[in-house]
Amino acid sequence: MKKEILEWMFCIVIALVLAIIFKHFIGTPTTVKHSSMYPTLQENEKLVLNRTFKITKKYPNRGDIITFEAPSKASYSKFEASQSNPVAIYNSPKKNIFQSFWYYGLEVTKTSFIKRVIGLPGEHVKIENGKIYINGSELKEDYLADDVITVSEVFYDFTVPDGYIFAIGDNRSKSTDCRVFGCVPYEKIEGIVLLRFFPFDVFGKIK
Repeated sequence: MKKEILEWMFCIVIALVLAIIFKHFIGTPTTVKHSSMYPTLQENEKLVLNRTFKITKKYPNRGDIITFEAPSKASYSKFEASQSNPVAIYNSPKKNIFQSFWYYGLEVTKTSFIKRVIGLPGEHVKIENGKIYINGSELKEDYLADDVITVSEVFYDFTVPDGYIFAIGDNRSKSTDCRVFGCVPYEKIEGIVLLRFFPFDVFGKIK
């Protein structure tokens, strides 16, 4: 009886480890919880995230929709922001092994954002007159609603640092994003949206 119980416990542990590995390095489902990506994504839609970039090191392209860990500092004021150092702050308190497993392993207490990649490492980003300019050229954003304009009083004229991305929500007036807390480092990116699987009438890839 003891041997059988130990075998079952061993199988459960192995299955849990494999599930966590798959979740972190292959893919995982997620649910949209806010309206910052409207109309592209709506609340309660179900998505599949691709996480293979953690293995391949093939990072997101411009236009990709990604999820990433929320920064420790939710926003800068326009007086605090430095256009020469437009980076998000991550300085969460140290966690013990159980807290780390709960936070990073199971991702239960973790807060994540879902946004669209706009600026890539080394690119100059300028926001003015309701538009975004990348290296001096206006960015065409066909995925936005017709009446949407882009404004920022915090980070609006800067170069994306190496190893970072600049991402913002499609619902510009309702999105807390890199315009107020700075660019996000690659290591904080959690997944790239692969497809939407619910509701079934909009199943498929997302533009």
